[in-house]
Amino acid sequence: MFLPTTREECQHLGWSSLDVILVTGDAYIDSPLVGVAVIGNVLAAAGFRVGLISQPRVDAEIDIARLGVPELFWGVTGGAVDSMVANHTAGMRPRRRDDFTAGGVNNRRPDRAVIVYANLIRRFTHPARPIVLGGIEASLRRISHYDAWSDRVRRSILFDAKADYLVYGMGETTALALARRLAANLPVIDLPGLCYIAQQAPEGYRRLPDHQAVVEDGAAFGEMFVQFTRHSQTPEGAGLCQRQDTRFLVQNPPPTMTAAELDAIHDLDYCRAAHPADLARGPVRALDTIAFSLVSHRGCFGGCAFCAICAHQGRTVVSRSSASLVEEARRIARHPRFRGTIADVGGPTANMYAMGCTRKATAPPCRRASCLYPEVCPHLDRDHAPQIALLDRLSATGAIRHVYVASGIRHDLVLADRRSGGAYLKHLVRRHTSGQLKVAPEHVVPEVLRVMGKPGPEVLEEFTARFQEAAAESSPKKFLTYYFMAAHPSCRHEHMVALGAFARRRLHLRPEQIQIFTPTPSTRSTAIFHTGKDPFTGEPVFVERCLAARVAQKAAVLKP
Repeated sequence: MFLPTTREECQHLGWSSLDVILVTGDAYIDSPLVGVAVIGNVLAAAGFRVGLISQPRVDAEIDIARLGVPELFWGVTGGAVDSMVANHTAGMRPRRRDDFTAGGVNNRRPDRAVIVYANLIRRFTHPARPIVLGGIEASLRRISHYDAWSDRVRRSILFDAKADYLVYGMGETTALALARRLAANLPVIDLPGLCYIAQQAPEGYRRLPDHQAVVEDGAAFGEMFVQFTRHSQTPEGAGLCQRQDTRFLVQNPPPTMTAAELDAIHDLDYCRAAHPADLARGPVRALDTIAFSLVSHRGCFGGCAFCAICAHQGRTVVSRSSASLVEEARRIARHPRFRGTIADVGGPTANMYAMGCTRKATAPPCRRASCLYPEVCPHLDRDHAPQIALLDRLSATGAIRHVYVASGIRHDLVLADRRSGGAYLKHLVRRHTSGQLKVAPEHVVPEVLRVMGKPGPEVLEEFTARFQEAAAESSPKKFLTYYFMAAHPSCRHEHMVALGAFARRRLHLRPEQIQIFTPTPSTRSTAIFHTGKDPFTGEPVFVERCLAARVAQKAAVLKP
């Protein structure tokens, strides 16, 4: 059942008021792959009255005030993607199309949506209730951060939005605990996964360099980033604080998530559809890929320098039980629009399901940025057998004809699994690839790959050969889709020319999936882009900042 979006829908449920009102920059899609829907359903399942406002007008109160004022708090998110990324290409041009907007025209989400919506709430709704920020836009901008669109270091979005709290990470456990504390009139500032503003630095918290220092000094920015990374991405992380003006941003230690808790979130009954009010404006293209997909796990231990997943979901992979996934597949099979195909079984990296560190819990915290680079950690359980078994169980579920893995996989992780990697690849190609298997080598020049934290070209060539062996025995024919990146820190024009030549000579293709590096907040690559140095080593790194030259790097790959 959809959460109510109008007063009439609230009245139909017998509700005269709401406990929580969620505001999102996307169309309202009730799916376990959409963060705001997950938060709303988790709160509703716990007994809270929750309403939702999608893509409100920002020039009037007609949308933001239509549900009244919540008893507990407003929850604000920019949507599934940072609004600046959603609204602008890497070439800084406006995006015309948007898969998370009904009708596909990108004209309903403002830039810096989290800040705009928080201001909208304060302007048009009274009495005041706490405003809580969440989602990836808030999560990645929770401390001082470099913003490529304004080309400056901005302070925490909690300060710029003048909000009360910020929930970072995926947020379900923190949001639910927050609602329960507020309902009971209890203090909330000790909750894991919560950021807030304080007059004094809390005792025992690690103090990051002040905002003004990181604005003025690249070395201070690098130091801030290193401490933020080390204490935000693993369960044993510490609390952090940072002076922003005369006050302090306080970030509590990160929350934890168990497999049972993740199962419980996905065991809820989702509509797997867009709200009728949104569909009246046209189709929501995102549903084409997420409506009948399964999330098998969260987190990623790959540690790619340019990726924001670690800063948001963390480095620890939490996997669902196969029983929970099979039961969700059965519910999908009963959906009136289901036509027999599970479009995707995966997570941030599809083949990390049921993998993780084998060290004892008493071992000291690991300082590696990646479990896969520069070499695969000997403590990593990299066995693909559990995912093979999972895919087999899903395929045996009644009314399901096809089970595909559409999420990207780590090709180096497949090769590192001497026990089951070969069997997994054959299984994937023969039974669980709809036509194209996605891998993201990103580049082939060692100098660039080293800064990215990605394996060398020899690994890619070996995997390609293994794939072709498996594909030769498969019918219909299967293909590899390679994702490459231009203008990443350390990448020069001649490196892209070399990438194009390598692709034609060694991979026998003309690259098509090429993206220009976008400096998104809270990634190592963005810290390098801003300071010109690797924050962990202090090593200078070449950065192409000229926009025209960055665009030209992408074009260089396509030249013969």
